[in-house]
Amino acid sequence: MFPLIAFDADDTLWENERYYREGRQLFDHLLEPYAPGVDVEAFVHELEIENLAYYGYGAAGFILSLIEAGGELTEGRFSSADNAALIAHLKRMLSAQVELLAGARQVVAELAGAHRLVLITKGDLRHQRLKVDGSGLAGFFERVEVVSEKSPGAYAGILKAEGVAPGDFLMIGNSMRSDVLPVLEIGGWAMHVPNELTWTHETLEDYPQENPRFSEAEGLEDVPARVRELEARRAG
Repeated sequence: MFPLIAFDADDTLWENERYYREGRQLFDHLLEPYAPGVDVEAFVHELEIENLAYYGYGAAGFILSLIEAGGELTEGRFSSADNAALIAHLKRMLSAQVELLAGARQVVAELAGAHRLVLITKGDLRHQRLKVDGSGLAGFFERVEVVSEKSPGAYAGILKAEGVAPGDFLMIGNSMRSDVLPVLEIGGWAMHVPNELTWTHETLEDYPQENPRFSEAEGLEDVPARVRELEARRAG
């Protein structure tokens, strides 16, 4: 068995991206009267990625980027009322009740019965902790780690603290960029659990299908069976 298994949180165990898409829909609605003559989707995405260096991941940085985009796209005409509407949506995001994805509790409980589990997520520390507490899943995890970026170094640091070698570690999550590739890079095992609402920044077209330490589940309910397959592969 894997001595340590980690789960991602947002859009792996509970809803997250949906609230961001609702924020984008609100922004597009607020922007309609100004009729900017540019590709809004591309502009906002580029600005969001640029601002990760300043705000990191999370709801607050997302809304700040939309407010900044509103000002730039309308040459300063985006109103205080428009900004207030975006801030109100931010407060809704921060106070939203956690909605577990179908099968999340059952899968985590099943794996916790035979494995050491940790939760590794990224974003605003306070908001992520609130979501973990509100999920009802915290008791299944020996450790909850909130990182600013899911880099190979971040994973290596967690494994060192846990006294676990990369080859004895399995990461499960919906993001190829954050949950799969960095773990494979350091010699760990990774399982991709697709979610159609995954943020485009976290998706990649090229999957590491030829890597024997990689697996893709059809959904959360498929995870335990895939874990057993990987354990057999690892043992062999």
